[in-house]
Amino acid sequence: MKKLVLAVVFIGAISCQQEKIAFVDNVKLMDTYQEKVDIEAKFKTRSDAFGKKRDSISQAFQIEAQAFQAKAQKMAQAKAQEEYGQLQQRSQFIGQQLQQEEQQLQMQGQTEMDSLVSKVKKEIKAFGESNGYSFILTGGDGGSVLYGKEAHNVTDAIVKILNDKYKKE
Repeated sequence: MKKLVLAVVFIGAISCQQEKIAFVDNVKLMDTYQEKVDIEAKFKTRSDAFGKKRDSISQAFQIEAQAFQAKAQKMAQAKAQEEYGQLQQRSQFIGQQLQQEEQQLQMQGQTEMDSLVSKVKKEIKAFGESNGYSFILTGGDGGSVLYGKEAHNVTDAIVKILNDKYKKE
């Protein structure tokens, strides 16, 4: 009898100490978080503008190169080679400038996304602490939750908190 009472008390103590666990579908969270959507749209606009600028500069340079080719046929060979060398240097300089600008644009986008991910992680942590969760796992593609009852999915709650805070900013 003592063993039975002790076993019931032990099982009761274990069940009272169960950890509260939830999961977040990262893919859904990031796809429905308005700030992330806005950052992507802003980056796409910048990227499209850069693409148009690059295309315009390249087209202008091609026209200049074609004009040089027509002009070079009427020049002395030494003079034509000298001007061709200058044209190549300009081409390299323009290419380097465009490459640097593109890298800077990509770095800005990556910095914004890194900041956003950090903000999301902080919000998930705050949500977990304020709601008594011991663990909040990641789900979705590449996540660590292969299966979870939908009742333990807190994605929508966290997206709502993030979007509400973003609207206030």
